[in-house]
Amino acid sequence: MNRTSIKYTFLTVAFLSIALSCRVTKPYEQPQLNTGDLYRGQQTTDTATIASIPWERLFKDTVLNALIHEGLYNNLNLKIAIQKINEAQAALGQSKAALLPSLSAGASATRSKLSGASLGLQAGSVNPSSTLYQLGLTTSWEADVWGKLSSAKRVAYNNLLQTDAAKRAVQTQLIADIANNYYTLLALDKELEITTLTLKNRIKDVETMKALKEGAVVNGAAVVQSEANRYAAEVAIPDIKRSIRETENAIDILVGRPSGALNRTKLDEQKTIDSLQTGIPSQLLKNRPDVQQAEYAFHSAFENTNLARTYFYPSLTITASGGWQNLQLKDFFVGSIFYNVAAGLTQPIFNQGINKARLKTAQAQQMEALYGFQQTLLVAGQEVSNALYSYQTATEKGGARTKQIAALTKAVDYTQELLRYSSATNYTDVLTSEQNLLAAQLDAVNDRLQQLQAVVNLYRALGGGIN
Repeated sequence: MNRTSIKYTFLTVAFLSIALSCRVTKPYEQPQLNTGDLYRGQQTTDTATIASIPWERLFKDTVLNALIHEGLYNNLNLKIAIQKINEAQAALGQSKAALLPSLSAGASATRSKLSGASLGLQAGSVNPSSTLYQLGLTTSWEADVWGKLSSAKRVAYNNLLQTDAAKRAVQTQLIADIANNYYTLLALDKELEITTLTLKNRIKDVETMKALKEGAVVNGAAVVQSEANRYAAEVAIPDIKRSIRETENAIDILVGRPSGALNRTKLDEQKTIDSLQTGIPSQLLKNRPDVQQAEYAFHSAFENTNLARTYFYPSLTITASGGWQNLQLKDFFVGSIFYNVAAGLTQPIFNQGINKARLKTAQAQQMEALYGFQQTLLVAGQEVSNALYSYQTATEKGGARTKQIAALTKAVDYTQELLRYSSATNYTDVLTSEQNLLAAQLDAVNDRLQQLQAVVNLYRALGGGIN
């Protein structure tokens, strides 16, 4: 092929590229989703949100912060998510490479021998043979006329963004899990402390009942009831200790270490931030990593639909090769250069059914991804609403619970005094008031735990923890 032919080939390619510039693919646009009422009962235009607060500042407990640091460094699920990012990066590099020409080198030695009849030789004559030595390069390039390769690259790119968002979602969930389990552990410690103190008091009650029986103030039934009341507290302690051990083990798994005891502070020392600012619901689109992941999945499915459309149109491929060839190895690089350039169009004819099925599948998957995106956003709004209301109700219970415990404490004191010094009551009243007091004290612990975990869950629901 001479230079004129090469020139016309490239001019033809350029002309086709311009003529076919009306691409069959469509540009991506973010779906219009209604975010106005995602936060139930919350109407605000203030964009300030606790999601922008670094988790090191949100949590005031230095022991908890140290555990979170350890978890972010050692957690195995987070490490797996990082490796998925590496996989997606490799896939993106592969899709980018498809836009570039391929280049390969080859060397060969071909020995050929013709029949005597074809050369007009007499029978018995020695047939001549020859060896052709060849060394060359071959390149091939597919013109991205219809946006096929670009769509494939965008699919890979959005897959990469998905894995990155998934990693950040794992990170925010990890921080929340460590904090929630840590607060659960502190609450269990408090329950153990309350129950242990209650047991000590009930042991004293048994001795008191025995003394009162000797003084004919109460009968044997009161003594037996007091003993049963004592054992009811005692039998609860092993279950609390088991829960403590299991919660410690759960935290150890989250921070990537073998099971063992954990240092911690106390529930009464925990402090929460003063204001739970949520921002506006539309901020979930950029703050929540799982919402972003769902949108990237939709974008990827959108580009897959674009890709499926391009299979209905011809592909344009340019191939070129060149190098040296000679029958004599010693004169291999002397005047033996060869080259050729070819351009070809490939139009699908008999596989229209396959292409139609591919397009319908891609379109269905695109709608699935859109619905998944919408669902993820709705769930995000629900989680914010639930966390806010959980904090609100826990706070509302605080004042009433304090008054309840104070009243029940007085009830225990009064009934015990009445039992000792008058016949105006019996041990059943004492027993009831003591049991109610213990239940209220444990409920107060759960109220505080609910409040602390509501802050953690709201922080995660708003997309906090990735700063």
